[in-house]
Amino acid sequence: MKVEQIYTGCLAEAAYYIESEGEAVIIDPLRETKPYLEKLEQEGAKLKYIFESHFHADFVSGHLDLAAKTGATIVYGPTAKTEFSKHEAKDGEVIRVGKISFVVLHTPGHTPESTTYLLRDENGKDYAIFTGDTLFIGDVGRPDLAQKSGEVTKEDLAGWLFDSLRNKIMPLADDVLVYPAHGAGSACGKNMSSDTWDTLGHQKETNYALRADMTREEFIQEVTAGLLPPPQYFAKNAMLNKKGYSSIDKVLSQGSKALSPAAFEMLVENEGALILDTRAEADFKAGFIPNSIFIGIDGSFAPWVGALIVDLQQPIVLITPEGREEEVVTRLARVGYDNTLGYLNGGIEAWKAAGKEVDTIDSVTADEFAKRQQQGLVTNVLDVRKPTEYLSQHLIGAENVPLDYINTNMQRLDRENTYYLHCLGGYRSLIMASILRSRGFQNLVDIEGGWRTLEESAAPKSDYVCPSTISQDVIDEAIEAVV
Repeated sequence: MKVEQIYTGCLAEAAYYIESEGEAVIIDPLRETKPYLEKLEQEGAKLKYIFESHFHADFVSGHLDLAAKTGATIVYGPTAKTEFSKHEAKDGEVIRVGKISFVVLHTPGHTPESTTYLLRDENGKDYAIFTGDTLFIGDVGRPDLAQKSGEVTKEDLAGWLFDSLRNKIMPLADDVLVYPAHGAGSACGKNMSSDTWDTLGHQKETNYALRADMTREEFIQEVTAGLLPPPQYFAKNAMLNKKGYSSIDKVLSQGSKALSPAAFEMLVENEGALILDTRAEADFKAGFIPNSIFIGIDGSFAPWVGALIVDLQQPIVLITPEGREEEVVTRLARVGYDNTLGYLNGGIEAWKAAGKEVDTIDSVTADEFAKRQQQGLVTNVLDVRKPTEYLSQHLIGAENVPLDYINTNMQRLDRENTYYLHCLGGYRSLIMASILRSRGFQNLVDIEGGWRTLEESAAPKSDYVCPSTISQDVIDEAIEAVV
């Protein structure tokens, strides 16, 4: 028996490859099929099943393309209704693969169809559970993604999750391994560990949601408190996973076309294509095509694309680091953005050589910002971090306008003002600055290195606000103010 976790850090997502006697299962695959096909060829194995733990919301799964290329059967748990052929497993059903078996455990709560797969080894011993978003390391899946107005509430789902954990998972032996679908950084939970697997016994000792003395009411209150609204693309990705999507091969072929500056510009003008610049922060600041949106490939790229580009069918043309064009197209497709039309061949240098216009964004060091602040030259500071980050410590007078909710907070900003922007490290504030510049804001100054460098600057610490305690009510009010 072979069990391999395939972890993708930029999405904090874990897929799994399990094999016995030349037969394989892949659990929760990402959109691209090539890595899995190469793995199967390398191992000389035949893919028998593709197990899906639920309808994923934070990424588009690769189940359809993978099934088409291998002949494998797609398996979902009870109540999962799709518009494509699949096996809807029953609660308690046993599925055999080589000399091992999987027991289907219906564990609703994160979503109604959420399912945990219990792996039993060659001797019939419980070996591991693949929990999807039902149980994370240190946390559980948020119960608000599948709520339906007037039908199922997040409190209903939280109650189902409590029952699933107590009745299906916690009775298992302590030495059973826990393999979740996500780790720290995913928006599918609130407080996940950076560890990507653990024993169930250790989780019973350390995971707040598995406390033996916790009542159902206490559980519901804890898992529903302080939830930020899910990113706008979550529901759209879940629908793609239910209904189907374009072949990844077609998406990669279209998106990886090399475009001349003239062809690039024509797509922007005639097709309404959005210019997405995925280079490093310093490169973008040094010069970019007017109206470009910066979302660097080396940051939390796909989640920010999903949070900020509202239309999944938005035509997109790319500026990428050299040699990473296909990677960018792939990572866009993982979250459902399939309408990439190509990339600028030769990058920004080719654009300049063609005599095209280039824009820049001003930036200052933290020390220079502190100097200007002390001289009374700074009147408007935008802190683009999340409300919880802002509440923990922020500059006096800074306005919290989280990047996540820029599309609903534009009315709070005045194009005539000069805004100094910062986040924690500089990535989010530059995204915000690029969006504001594309919408007509000319007087923008990015603070290099964000809050980390502000803390180290010459600014007197009396300029900071440091609450000693933050109640849940205060957090909830802050979230309500910006959402």
